[in-house]
Amino acid sequence: GRPRRAGVSSFGISGTNAHLILEEAPQEPEPRPTAQTTEPTGPLLWTVSGRSDQALRDQAARLAAHVRDIPELPAADLAVPLAGRTEFEHRAVVVGTDRADLEGGLDALVAGGEDTRLVRAAGIVSGKTVFVSPG
Repeated sequence: GRPRRAGVSSFGISGTNAHLILEEAPQEPEPRPTAQTTEPTGPLLWTVSGRSDQALRDQAARLAAHVRDIPELPAADLAVPLAGRTEFEHRAVVVGTDRADLEGGLDALVAGGEDTRLVRAAGIVSGKTVFVSPG
């Protein structure tokens, strides 16, 4: 159909008058979904966290089992939901360029060892939130 239009007028106290005619933007064509046939290039990050070091390793073991149960799941498809999960005190990021790298990093995390594919950290949970006014 026809685009929507609206007129807006402004009449100032000092005699300044303005009138605008607004029209909606043209519709953009719907983007067509494209099938991704290959894994993305570059590193992928899988984040894991737990309330303790043991909980972190247990979570990594559950994730590794889940990944191995669904071999057709692209590694990149897990990165986004894992990044959005709740972060607990003990954290790790598994870095890899492909699924085998990421699974190897998870295995190293479960074993509690060090690996070039792992970045580990323990966050400090602070107490109460404080409001500070500078003036």
